[in-house]
Amino acid sequence: MAAMPIDRSDTRPLHAQVAGVLRAEIRDRSIPPGDALPSEASLRERFGVSRSVVRQALATLEDEGTVRRTRGRAPVAAVPTEHHRLVQRVTGLFDQFSAEGLSLATAVLSLEPTRAGTPSAAHHLGSHELLRLERVRSVDGEALSYVRTWLPAGRFADLDAAMLRDASLHRLMETRFDAVPSSGRRQIRAVPADPRIARELGVPEAAPLLLLEGGTFDQNGLPLEWFESWHRSDRVVFDIEADGAADQVRIAPGPSLTERPEPAAAPAGSAPPVGLDRAVALAEELRAELGRLRAEG
Repeated sequence: MAAMPIDRSDTRPLHAQVAGVLRAEIRDRSIPPGDALPSEASLRERFGVSRSVVRQALATLEDEGTVRRTRGRAPVAAVPTEHHRLVQRVTGLFDQFSAEGLSLATAVLSLEPTRAGTPSAAHHLGSHELLRLERVRSVDGEALSYVRTWLPAGRFADLDAAMLRDASLHRLMETRFDAVPSSGRRQIRAVPADPRIARELGVPEAAPLLLLEGGTFDQNGLPLEWFESWHRSDRVVFDIEADGAADQVRIAPGPSLTERPEPAAAPAGSAPPVGLDRAVALAEELRAELGRLRAEG
Protein backbone atom coordinates (compact mmCIF):
# COMPACT_ATOMS: atom_id res chain seq x y z
CA MET A 1 0.00 0.00 0.00
CA ALA A 2 1.17 3.56 -0.72
CA ALA A 3 2.55 5.68 2.09
CA MET A 4 -0.14 7.75 3.80
CA PRO A 5 1.23 10.16 6.41
CA ILE A 6 -1.48 11.12 8.85
CA ASP A 7 -2.69 14.72 9.13
CA ARG A 8 -1.00 16.28 12.15
CA SER A 9 -3.28 19.31 11.94
CA ASP A 10 -6.27 17.05 12.55
CA THR A 11 -7.71 17.35 16.04
CA ARG A 12 -8.21 13.58 16.30
CA PRO A 13 -5.47 11.55 18.04
CA LEU A 14 -2.95 9.90 15.73
CA HIS A 15 -4.06 6.40 16.67
CA ALA A 16 -7.69 7.28 15.86
CA GLN A 17 -6.66 8.46 12.38
CA VAL A 18 -4.72 5.25 11.72
CA ALA A 19 -7.59 3.13 13.03
CA GLY A 20 -10.04 5.08 10.83
CA VAL A 21 -8.07 4.39 7.65
CA LEU A 22 -7.68 0.68 8.43
CA ARG A 23 -11.34 0.41 9.45
CA ALA A 24 -12.46 1.88 6.12
CA GLU A 25 -10.18 -0.49 4.18
CA ILE A 26 -11.61 -3.48 6.03
CA ARG A 27 -15.19 -2.33 5.46
CA ASP A 28 -14.71 -1.78 1.72
CA ARG A 29 -12.77 -5.07 1.56
CA SER A 30 -9.50 -3.57 0.39
CA ILE A 31 -8.34 -5.82 3.21
CA PRO A 32 -10.60 -8.87 2.71
CA PRO A 33 -12.17 -10.69 5.69
CA GLY A 34 -9.72 -13.23 7.10
CA ASP A 35 -6.64 -11.57 5.56
CA ALA A 36 -3.76 -10.48 7.78
CA LEU A 37 -3.16 -6.78 8.24
CA PRO A 38 0.25 -5.36 7.28
CA SER A 39 2.97 -5.76 9.90
CA GLU A 40 3.51 -3.15 12.58
CA ALA A 41 6.71 -2.09 10.83
CA SER A 42 4.85 -1.62 7.54
CA LEU A 43 2.12 0.42 9.22
CA ARG A 44 4.68 2.60 11.00
CA GLU A 45 6.38 3.33 7.69
CA ARG A 46 3.11 3.87 5.85
CA PHE A 47 1.63 6.36 8.32
CA GLY A 48 4.84 7.86 9.65
CA VAL A 49 3.98 7.17 13.28
CA SER A 50 5.54 5.40 16.24
CA ARG A 51 5.07 1.77 17.25
CA SER A 52 2.91 2.82 20.22
CA VAL A 53 0.50 4.68 17.92
CA VAL A 54 0.17 1.64 15.65
CA ARG A 55 -0.40 -0.67 18.60
CA GLN A 56 -3.05 1.64 20.07
CA ALA A 57 -4.84 1.79 16.70
CA LEU A 58 -4.82 -2.01 16.43
CA ALA A 59 -6.08 -2.32 20.00
CA THR A 60 -8.99 -0.01 19.13
CA LEU A 61 -9.90 -2.12 16.11
CA GLU A 62 -9.66 -5.29 18.18
CA ASP A 63 -11.87 -3.90 20.95
CA GLU A 64 -14.61 -2.99 18.46
CA GLY A 65 -14.37 -6.37 16.70
CA THR A 66 -13.03 -5.07 13.39
CA VAL A 67 -9.90 -7.22 13.68
CA ARG A 68 -9.10 -10.46 15.49
CA ARG A 69 -5.76 -11.19 17.11
CA THR A 70 -4.26 -14.46 18.33
CA ARG A 71 -1.14 -14.54 20.44
CA GLY A 72 1.93 -14.90 18.25
CA ARG A 73 0.08 -14.16 15.01
CA ALA A 74 -0.60 -11.05 12.94
CA PRO A 75 -4.02 -9.42 13.38
CA VAL A 76 -6.56 -10.35 10.71
CA ALA A 77 -9.64 -8.59 9.37
CA ALA A 78 -12.64 -10.04 11.16
CA VAL A 79 -15.21 -11.98 9.16
CA PRO A 80 -18.37 -9.90 9.67
CA THR A 81 -21.57 -11.47 10.90
CA GLU A 82 -24.05 -11.44 8.03
CA HIS A 83 -27.80 -11.38 8.53
CA HIS A 84 -29.99 -12.64 5.71
CA ARG A 85 -33.34 -11.23 4.61
CA LEU A 86 -35.65 -12.89 2.09
CA VAL A 87 -36.81 -9.88 0.13
CA GLN A 88 -39.78 -11.34 -1.74
CA ARG A 89 -41.73 -11.97 1.45
CA VAL A 90 -44.23 -9.41 2.67
CA THR A 91 -43.27 -10.17 6.28
CA GLY A 92 -40.97 -7.57 7.74
CA LEU A 93 -37.48 -7.84 9.18
CA PHE A 94 -38.77 -8.38 12.72
CA ASP A 95 -40.81 -11.47 11.84
CA GLN A 96 -38.11 -12.98 9.62
CA PHE A 97 -35.45 -12.56 12.29
CA SER A 98 -37.75 -13.87 15.03
CA ALA A 99 -38.35 -17.03 12.98
CA GLU A 100 -34.57 -17.56 12.98
CA GLY A 101 -34.31 -17.10 16.73
CA LEU A 102 -32.73 -13.65 16.53
CA SER A 103 -33.83 -10.82 18.79
CA LEU A 104 -34.31 -7.63 16.77
CA ALA A 105 -34.35 -4.45 18.84
CA THR A 106 -36.31 -1.46 17.56
CA ALA A 107 -35.70 2.15 18.58
CA VAL A 108 -38.45 4.56 17.53
CA LEU A 109 -36.89 7.89 16.55
CA SER A 110 -40.13 9.65 15.65
CA LEU A 111 -43.81 9.14 14.89
CA GLU A 112 -45.64 12.23 13.74
CA PRO A 113 -48.43 13.38 11.40
CA THR A 114 -47.30 14.99 8.18
CA ARG A 115 -48.55 16.21 4.83
CA ALA A 116 -45.06 16.05 3.35
CA GLY A 117 -44.77 12.40 2.39
CA THR A 118 -42.75 11.50 -0.69
CA PRO A 119 -44.73 11.52 -3.96
CA SER A 120 -44.51 7.72 -4.05
CA ALA A 121 -45.94 7.44 -0.53
CA ALA A 122 -48.79 9.85 -1.22
CA HIS A 123 -49.60 8.14 -4.51
CA HIS A 124 -49.56 4.65 -3.05
CA LEU A 125 -51.62 5.57 0.00
CA GLY A 126 -53.97 7.86 -1.91
CA SER A 127 -53.69 10.65 0.66
CA HIS A 128 -51.52 13.47 1.94
CA GLU A 129 -52.78 12.94 5.50
CA LEU A 130 -50.01 10.63 6.65
CA LEU A 131 -48.05 9.40 9.65
CA ARG A 132 -44.28 9.35 9.28
CA LEU A 133 -42.51 6.71 11.36
CA GLU A 134 -38.71 6.51 11.70
CA ARG A 135 -36.97 3.56 13.38
CA VAL A 136 -33.56 1.94 13.78
CA ARG A 137 -33.39 -1.87 13.94
CA SER A 138 -30.49 -3.56 15.73
CA VAL A 139 -29.18 -7.01 16.66
CA ASP A 140 -26.89 -7.45 19.68
CA GLY A 141 -26.49 -3.69 19.98
CA GLU A 142 -25.36 -3.25 16.37
CA ALA A 143 -27.57 -1.14 14.10
CA LEU A 144 -28.52 -2.95 10.89
CA SER A 145 -31.23 -0.86 9.25
CA TYR A 146 -32.89 2.54 9.28
CA VAL A 147 -36.57 2.39 8.36
CA ARG A 148 -38.85 5.25 7.29
CA THR A 149 -42.51 4.30 6.93
CA TRP A 150 -45.55 6.30 5.86
CA LEU A 151 -49.01 5.20 7.02
CA PRO A 152 -52.52 6.55 6.33
CA ALA A 153 -53.17 8.84 9.30
CA GLY A 154 -56.88 8.13 9.61
CA ARG A 155 -56.46 4.38 9.65
CA PHE A 156 -53.67 4.36 12.25
CA ALA A 157 -54.66 7.36 14.36
CA ASP A 158 -54.35 5.31 17.57
CA LEU A 159 -50.81 4.11 16.83
CA ASP A 160 -48.40 5.10 19.58
CA ALA A 161 -44.59 5.11 19.51
CA ALA A 162 -44.48 3.12 22.75
CA MET A 163 -46.30 0.24 21.01
CA LEU A 164 -43.47 -0.07 18.50
CA ARG A 165 -40.47 -0.25 20.79
CA ASP A 166 -38.85 -3.66 20.16
CA ALA A 167 -42.03 -4.71 18.36
CA SER A 168 -43.24 -5.57 14.87
CA LEU A 169 -45.30 -2.96 13.02
CA HIS A 170 -46.92 -5.68 10.91
CA ARG A 171 -48.01 -7.63 13.98
CA LEU A 172 -49.54 -4.49 15.47
CA MET A 173 -51.38 -3.89 12.21
CA GLU A 174 -52.94 -7.35 12.50
CA THR A 175 -53.70 -7.44 16.21
CA ARG A 176 -54.83 -3.86 16.81
CA PHE A 177 -56.02 -2.56 13.45
CA ASP A 178 -57.38 -5.67 11.67
CA ALA A 179 -55.01 -5.06 8.76
CA VAL A 180 -53.07 -8.05 7.43
CA PRO A 181 -50.10 -7.19 5.16
CA SER A 182 -50.77 -9.44 2.17
CA SER A 183 -49.14 -8.21 -1.04
CA GLY A 184 -46.95 -5.54 -2.56
CA ARG A 185 -43.96 -4.70 -4.72
CA ARG A 186 -40.39 -4.21 -3.59
CA GLN A 187 -37.41 -2.51 -5.20
CA ILE A 188 -33.73 -2.76 -4.26
CA ARG A 189 -30.98 -0.29 -5.07
CA ALA A 190 -27.54 0.64 -3.81
CA VAL A 191 -27.31 4.16 -2.36
CA PRO A 192 -24.78 6.22 -0.39
CA ALA A 193 -25.55 6.92 3.27
CA ASP A 194 -26.63 10.49 3.96
CA PRO A 195 -25.22 12.12 7.12
CA ARG A 196 -28.19 11.37 9.39
CA ILE A 197 -28.60 7.73 8.36
CA ALA A 198 -24.82 7.21 8.47
CA ARG A 199 -24.77 8.49 12.04
CA GLU A 200 -27.64 6.26 13.15
CA LEU A 201 -26.13 3.16 11.51
CA GLY A 202 -22.59 3.86 12.66
CA VAL A 203 -21.07 3.97 9.16
CA PRO A 204 -19.11 6.70 7.34
CA GLU A 205 -21.02 9.24 5.28
CA ALA A 206 -21.58 8.02 1.70
CA ALA A 207 -20.92 4.42 2.77
CA PRO A 208 -22.80 1.99 0.48
CA LEU A 209 -26.20 0.91 1.77
CA LEU A 210 -28.88 -1.38 0.37
CA LEU A 211 -32.21 0.44 0.06
CA LEU A 212 -35.35 -1.69 0.03
CA GLU A 213 -38.48 0.31 -0.71
CA GLY A 214 -42.04 -0.37 -1.72
CA GLY A 215 -45.69 -0.39 -0.84
CA THR A 216 -47.87 -2.97 0.88
CA PHE A 217 -51.57 -3.80 0.54
CA ASP A 218 -53.82 -5.46 3.10
CA GLN A 219 -56.01 -8.57 2.83
CA ASN A 220 -58.69 -6.50 1.07
CA GLY A 221 -56.35 -4.92 -1.45
CA LEU A 222 -56.31 -1.56 0.36
CA PRO A 223 -53.02 0.40 0.61
CA LEU A 224 -51.41 -0.15 3.98
CA GLU A 225 -47.94 1.38 4.05
CA TRP A 226 -45.10 2.84 2.02
CA PHE A 227 -41.59 2.30 3.35
CA GLU A 228 -37.92 2.95 2.70
CA SER A 229 -35.47 0.73 4.57
CA TRP A 230 -31.72 1.36 4.43
CA HIS A 231 -29.58 -1.68 5.36
CA ARG A 232 -25.87 -1.86 6.12
CA SER A 233 -24.36 -3.63 3.14
CA ASP A 234 -21.57 -5.09 5.29
CA ARG A 235 -24.04 -6.77 7.65
CA VAL A 236 -27.25 -7.55 5.75
CA VAL A 237 -27.56 -9.85 2.73
CA PHE A 238 -30.70 -9.96 0.59
CA ASP A 239 -31.64 -13.50 -0.40
CA ILE A 240 -33.79 -14.30 -3.43
CA GLU A 241 -35.52 -17.61 -4.02
CA ALA A 242 -35.54 -18.85 -7.61
CA ASP A 243 -37.56 -21.86 -8.79
CA GLY A 244 -37.12 -21.75 -12.56
CA ALA A 245 -40.70 -20.66 -13.14
CA ALA A 246 -39.61 -17.48 -14.89
CA ASP A 247 -38.30 -18.43 -18.33
CA GLN A 248 -37.76 -14.89 -19.55
CA VAL A 249 -36.18 -11.70 -18.20
CA ARG A 250 -37.88 -8.36 -18.80
CA ILE A 251 -35.24 -5.66 -19.25
CA ALA A 252 -37.70 -2.83 -19.75
CA PRO A 253 -39.03 -1.12 -16.60
CA GLY A 254 -41.81 -3.05 -14.93
CA PRO A 255 -45.06 -1.66 -13.53
CA SER A 256 -44.78 1.21 -11.09
CA LEU A 257 -44.25 0.22 -7.49
CA THR A 258 -47.22 2.42 -6.64
CA GLU A 259 -49.64 0.55 -8.88
CA ARG A 260 -52.06 -1.74 -7.12
CA PRO A 261 -51.51 -5.35 -8.24
CA GLU A 262 -54.33 -6.86 -10.25
CA PRO A 263 -55.50 -10.29 -9.07
CA ALA A 264 -54.83 -13.18 -11.43
CA ALA A 265 -57.85 -14.64 -13.18
CA ALA A 266 -59.07 -17.83 -11.55
CA PRO A 267 -59.66 -20.96 -13.64
CA ALA A 268 -63.33 -21.78 -14.23
CA GLY A 269 -64.84 -23.60 -11.29
CA SER A 270 -61.96 -22.88 -8.90
CA ALA A 271 -61.97 -20.78 -5.76
CA PRO A 272 -60.79 -17.16 -6.12
CA PRO A 273 -57.03 -16.93 -5.52
CA VAL A 274 -55.58 -15.04 -2.59
CA GLY A 275 -53.61 -11.85 -3.32
CA LEU A 276 -50.36 -12.52 -5.16
CA ASP A 277 -47.22 -10.94 -3.85
CA ARG A 278 -45.94 -9.03 -6.88
CA ALA A 279 -42.48 -8.93 -5.37
CA VAL A 280 -42.01 -12.64 -6.19
CA ALA A 281 -41.93 -11.87 -9.92
CA LEU A 282 -39.54 -8.99 -9.37
CA ALA A 283 -37.20 -11.13 -7.30
CA GLU A 284 -37.18 -13.96 -9.86
CA GLU A 285 -36.37 -11.53 -12.68
CA LEU A 286 -33.54 -9.99 -10.68
CA ARG A 287 -32.04 -13.40 -9.89
CA ALA A 288 -32.28 -14.51 -13.51
CA GLU A 289 -30.66 -11.31 -14.77
CA LEU A 290 -27.82 -11.63 -12.26
CA GLY A 291 -27.26 -15.19 -13.43
CA ARG A 292 -27.13 -14.08 -17.05
CA LEU A 293 -24.62 -11.30 -16.26
CA ARG A 294 -22.47 -13.74 -14.26
CA ALA A 295 -22.45 -16.21 -17.17
CA GLU A 296 -21.47 -13.50 -19.65
CA GLY A 297 -18.73 -12.22 -17.34
